[in-house]
Amino acid sequence: MSNIHYMTQEGLDKLKEELNLLKTKGRKEISQEIAEARAKGDLAENAEYHAAKEAQGHLEAKIAQLNDALSNARVLEKSAIKTSSVVVLSTVEVKNLQTSKTVKYTLVSEQEADLKSGKISVTSPIGKGLLGKGKGEKVDIKTPGGVMKFEILSIKR
Repeated sequence: MSNIHYMTQEGLDKLKEELNLLKTKGRKEISQEIAEARAKGDLAENAEYHAAKEAQGHLEAKIAQLNDALSNARVLEKSAIKTSSVVVLSTVEVKNLQTSKTVKYTLVSEQEADLKSGKISVTSPIGKGLLGKGKGEKVDIKTPGGVMKFEILSIKR
């Protein structure tokens, strides 16, 4: 049973683009590497050939992973997102109660997560800890670095 991945249209488009690139350019490059290595003779002791075949396996696994993600993707419209509690695609402003620093996070699918741009996965410890919580709530979130204490200051679309 597969899990549904909720994402933005932008995230879906990026996945489609990456998949297309891997299927076209990626497969072409790997097949050229295999052909070049095969032309060098004995395959049993040809390290380049084995490395190219291993790279091909990794590429095909990535393609399968992206196909799975796309087949289970559901695009969410920001206008449909409620702001009464934290859900996928909510932008949440939280205050770290230990450091008094304020941070904004947008909760997204794993495929769209990018901490540098403030997008965290709903499956991350902080993402899981914030889901379903409302404005003004204080939450203790267990992370690999220890328990973090947050207060939810605002929830936006």
